[in-house]
Amino acid sequence: MDALKASVCAAIDANRDKIISIGEEIFRHPELGYQEFKTSEFITDLFVRLGLEDISRHAITGIRGILPGRNHLARLAIMGELDAVISPTHPFADPVSGAAHACGHNTQLASLIGCAMGLIYSGAMEHLDGDICCFATPAEEYVQIEYRKQLISEGKISYIGGKQQLIASGAFDDIDLAMMVHSETNAPSPRVVVNRKGMGFIGKTVRFIGKEAHAGGAPHEGINALNAASIAIMCINAQRETFRDEDSVRVHPIITKGGDLVNTVPADVRMESYVRAGNIEAMQKANEKVNRAIQGASYAIGTTVEIDDIAGYLPLQQNEQMSCLFMQNAIDLLGRESVFSGLPFAGSTDAGDLSHIMPVIQPTVSGFRGAAHSREFCVEDEELAYILPAKLMALTAVDLLRDGAKQAISIRNQFPRKTKEQYIALWNNILKKG
Repeated sequence: MDALKASVCAAIDANRDKIISIGEEIFRHPELGYQEFKTSEFITDLFVRLGLEDISRHAITGIRGILPGRNHLARLAIMGELDAVISPTHPFADPVSGAAHACGHNTQLASLIGCAMGLIYSGAMEHLDGDICCFATPAEEYVQIEYRKQLISEGKISYIGGKQQLIASGAFDDIDLAMMVHSETNAPSPRVVVNRKGMGFIGKTVRFIGKEAHAGGAPHEGINALNAASIAIMCINAQRETFRDEDSVRVHPIITKGGDLVNTVPADVRMESYVRAGNIEAMQKANEKVNRAIQGASYAIGTTVEIDDIAGYLPLQQNEQMSCLFMQNAIDLLGRESVFSGLPFAGSTDAGDLSHIMPVIQPTVSGFRGAAHSREFCVEDEELAYILPAKLMALTAVDLLRDGAKQAISIRNQFPRKTKEQYIALWNNILKKG
């Protein structure tokens, strides 16, 4: 490791306790997407203290600030996510909302601040020929769909996911490349994994409308919407053998409202689901089958049905050149035996949407235990969870932006950058809207 990189790591190590305490403070105050007001203010205050420039708010709670280099030949976004997930049985869950940091976003934000500390306190920015955009992004967890649809109807947002909204509102227009690090839980040993492909999905809300009647005295006068929903789930299950293994299709509906009273024939029954797949074409084909199953079940029982297909997340496609730079830094810090490439990843993230318009990486780093989104999820190794990601992002930023930012410029020039208008058109085409 050369002197510049060594000084960056030393600056991060010198602030180790501060970085961890930042993550723990966020952990104790979880907030759900587009409602992360306290967390947003906390991060804003840290940005101000660090001396970031052009601090601005986007997508209700998102915050970005700029670390300028000596020249401004490229701009790299380093991201962390503000929101928690709903996990009401988690020991540190908010008692009202059920929000808990059971996915590690608090460590992402701490690592983002740690990365900035390393680049600032080492003086590294004086040797870099591009800018760093520190970006705390909102609403990555795809939850509270009805609440967010209400925000859409009020004109406050256009998309469920935070990075989707940031793309559509132009907050990434001046960014050339982006990276962040995500948690990996229950890893067999300390490790870093690069170049994983993520799943995409179409979001879905469904409402079956039947006819109320007294469930004991006159059930024959009703139309049971819960029966339609139950049959729809069975019809979806009957489609599973038609999904190709290589497309990794996953459909997992839940009933969010099963009726109003046990003594009344259910007339208003609601479902939510994702239709996941590893590529856009498979998402669309599977979604058509799922919709047909839902419509058929509705017809069989005699209900009416309203299906609302919503932009979910696009499959994550990580930039191989950026992944190689990150991987080499991980090898330098952790050892070759602890660094892997291309392992399977069945989750979805709104970083996938960003990866369709610019070069993006989202490696995973271990240091956590307990199933993600569960009450058992927690930090197991503070060095891996908080400090190593801060170093790896800072070192990769140095690689990208030093020497005339030649690496960043080369990667940028090889990527067919899409505009926000093209991004919006892509989702409209997937959903067959407009």
